Amino acid sequence: MKRIFAPGCALMLYKPHLAERLHQILIDHLGKIEALPTCCRKDPEFEEKTEVINICPGCDKRFRLNYQNSSTLSLWEILARTEFFPFPDYRGRVMSIIDACPTRDQPRVHDAVRILLDKMHIALVEPEHTRTHGACCGDTFWGEIPTGEVKKQMIKRTSEMPADDVVVYCVSCAKSVFIGGKTPRYLIDLLFDEPTVPKTFEPDAWHKELNDYIDAH
Repeated sequence: MKRIFAPGCALMLYKPHLAERLHQILIDHLGKIEALPTCCRKDPEFEEKTEVINICPGCDKRFRLNYQNSSTLSLWEILARTEFFPFPDYRGRVMSIIDACPTRDQPRVHDAVRILLDKMHIALVEPEHTRTHGACCGDTFWGEIPTGEVKKQMIKRTSEMPADDVVVYCVSCAKSVFIGGKTPRYLIDLLFDEPTVPKTFEPDAWHKELNDYIDAH
């Protein structure tokens, strides 16, 4: 089976240098793997069975369900079961977590993410609604209800987090947590010991940036 690396539109907009570093790490340890630059909303039209190594939860869902010859494996699962990544040590820092909506029915992803947090010595305090019972960060409501109401949903969900630092593995979730008034810790940033910065975070502006990138790729 062929393997391909899909960094996802959001990471390419947020920190493309980390997408490049991850791609090279995968090549160094797993062999030649091509990168897929197009959005998961567009059919990749794979001619042979292809496993998509993904970072974005939306990519995991769409490549898994929507297209022929396509299956998925999250980066988190690879790193959870291998020993080649140099994990930083957060020395028991307390954090909470929001599980991304597209992987709500994927315990394999939830388990792998938590293995990585344990490898980094992060003390995880779960919110009441988590894993397969997790609630949306609020971003899913964008385009369905007024933007002001979307932000209220973001604040509501973030207020449920029992720690000020909140682990996310979706870039849009990071922006929601920032709007909600707590500190997002994007999992890719944690892996490379980098701060999570909000950049474009207002929902209308962020989704325009995403859609412009998708149209261009």
